[in-house]
Amino acid sequence: MMKRDRSRAKERTRRAILDAAAALLARNPSATIGEIAEAAETARSTVHRHFAERDDLISALRVYAEEQLAEAATRARLHEGSGAEVLLRLCQEYFDRSDLLMGAYGGLTQAEEIEGMASTDTDLHRLVERGHSDGSIDRSLLAVWIEQTLWSLLYAAWLLATAGKVTKHEALTLFLQSFAKVLSPTDARAGP
Repeated sequence: MMKRDRSRAKERTRRAILDAAAALLARNPSATIGEIAEAAETARSTVHRHFAERDDLISALRVYAEEQLAEAATRARLHEGSGAEVLLRLCQEYFDRSDLLMGAYGGLTQAEEIEGMASTDTDLHRLVERGHSDGSIDRSLLAVWIEQTLWSLLYAAWLLATAGKVTKHEALTLFLQSFAKVLSPTDARAGP
């Protein structure tokens, strides 16, 4: 029982460090281990016990972000609704995790960004294909374009909310409205 309690405490501390790192790195990609320790309300030595080097922390943060993206996909119920409906639900889940995503991936170099594009998110790609098939997503838009647009709009919404230009709720609304317009089939946008 005592070993399980220590294990849980260790995992809570690790997660607190990752959450603090995500929030801090999202706003300051060059934040130090000391600043992250302070934000996590723990000692620098505690951070180093969990992550020997800053690169280890960043790697763990990216793994944590991948886990959260998988959880977001589960919460978005990928198999319920049209491709566009599911993508919009997924966008909301991503927005709810935007600090983590910006902290984990915000400091990527252009080469890392391009490499990431090569390993396209298969869930997103399948959803776009489904939307093309069911007519809820403009067939003339490539899946990779829609994916990059999603990430760009997510960044813009996060930035506006973080800068205090709009509330978090307003940023989410703008994000979802804009992305819905991008997705809508051309004939639905034509109007009278």
